Amino acid sequence: QVQLAESGGGLVQAGGSLRLSCAASGRTASSYTMGWFRQAPGKEREFVASITWRDRRTYYADSVKGRFTISRDNAKNTVYLQMNSLKHEDTAVYYCAATLVNYSRTVPQYNYWGQGTQVTVSS
Repeated sequence: QVQLAESGGGLVQAGGSLRLSCAASGRTASSYTMGWFRQAPGKEREFVASITWRDRRTYYADSVKGRFTISRDNAKNTVYLQMNSLKHEDTAVYYCAATLVNYSRTVPQYNYWGQGTQVTVSS
């Protein structure tokens, strides 16, 4: 079992930055591939970024590539999402998720989810 708790969301102006954190608890939490997803009102949850646990290989959605950076600190069991050059269309609830399947980028592949944190970008 892995428990996930996101933090760091808020209101920011377009062009600004935010850093989301996801604290994972559980004995083997650091062994999981971690991902960030987001869901805007009326839309399906979509992949944002992921990072594997061993080689820390990262993947990004095209819409955030070059603006967002995912990282992890296995010693702290924490994953981060640094979001720069935010746009109004980045407004969504952001979820942290965990899976034992490497290189996962779809919702069904993730077994554990946090409660989400709201990110609102004003235009």
